[in-house]
Amino acid sequence: MKRFLTVFEFELMSYIKNRSFMITTILVAVLLGAATFLPRFIDMSDMMGISSEKEISSDEENEEPGAIGLVDEKGYFSDTSILEQAFPNTEFTVMNSEKDLKKSVEKEETEAGFYVVDDMNYHYYVLNRDMSDKRRLIFDELLGMVHKQNYCRENNLDYETFAANYEAPVNCNEEVLGKDAADNFWYCYALVIIIFMMIIMYGVMIATAVTSEKSNRSIEVLVTSIDSKYLLFGKVFAGAFAVVVQLALILGAVLVGYGINHEFWGDKLDMLLDIPANVLITFGIFGIGGFLFYAFLYGALGALVSKTEDINKSVGSLQMIIMIVYFAVLFQLENVDGTIMKVCSYLPFSSYSAMFVRVGMGKVAAWEVIISAVILYVSIFFAGWLGAKIYRMGTLRYGNPIKFSNALKDIKHAE
Repeated sequence: MKRFLTVFEFELMSYIKNRSFMITTILVAVLLGAATFLPRFIDMSDMMGISSEKEISSDEENEEPGAIGLVDEKGYFSDTSILEQAFPNTEFTVMNSEKDLKKSVEKEETEAGFYVVDDMNYHYYVLNRDMSDKRRLIFDELLGMVHKQNYCRENNLDYETFAANYEAPVNCNEEVLGKDAADNFWYCYALVIIIFMMIIMYGVMIATAVTSEKSNRSIEVLVTSIDSKYLLFGKVFAGAFAVVVQLALILGAVLVGYGINHEFWGDKLDMLLDIPANVLITFGIFGIGGFLFYAFLYGALGALVSKTEDINKSVGSLQMIIMIVYFAVLFQLENVDGTIMKVCSYLPFSSYSAMFVRVGMGKVAAWEVIISAVILYVSIFFAGWLGAKIYRMGTLRYGNPIKFSNALKDIKHAE
């Protein structure tokens, strides 16, 4: 234990003495924490989507009017003022044919165009449609109103009475008794990205540190004085501790700052920063476990090469697994109770991100979390044991990179 603590202390001090690590951690924590206080001193209503009616009307008045073409052979919209009320700051140009309408849009004489076939069908023409284009939705509603008016006229019905009953609003008092997946989506999304970045960044750092010691031959002195398992475990746990401290400082600064200033933000960042305690605890347990699991593998793979430029070749397959897990979890965020996420929440390669997502957004029992955590930490022990064996065998072998499969065979023969 004393030897492990010696290695742990030495490796941890290397992080603390690393100026770039300390400066980055403190600087990011201070800047992000300070950013949460900005609404107290700066008007950020536009950024947060909070604007007064006066500001909106002023913007609309200053906005240059756009132009939309219209072909309405049946005369449903003979009075274009109805359309201009529904489309503020827009002038409608009535055209004679669909062909003229398309040419006008193609030549950018008009921004878009509507060709009305009848009160149930129309064609919409636009040259380049952007994400905020809501013209179709507005015109759908207008033409639907025309259809209802025509129906009432043909069947001798009073339109106002018909509309009052047909379009009567339905009142709903929604009360979520469990979890609201829509509200929890974004902070789960953010946490998945954070743990993915931590594993990739620090995993490569651990692999590089091992390879560097091997390339400058200092590992030969180390393995003769200290057991290889203490060297690897010390590196991995020091890296894990550094990750926890760095992430805790940065995330803590943001959460505390937002907790103080959430009213000034209009609670607009709740979807990212209002994280329940049970999700944070689960994230901590599985995030640390996932980091340790992969860190041992990174350390072992770093011992299989003698040059730092060969690290990417050695860890390429492992990084591919991490990438597959990352995208699999992100793509299943809208189906967290599906089979894929349930399977991923028990596999040690993926449970570090899948399980806390299920806790945040899905249905998961306490016994499932416990079983998954046990599987993960037993796998960490196995990964540490295997990593120490490979580390011991690989550190004293130089030359061409050693294949992982060959390393396993050598360990088996050695035993």
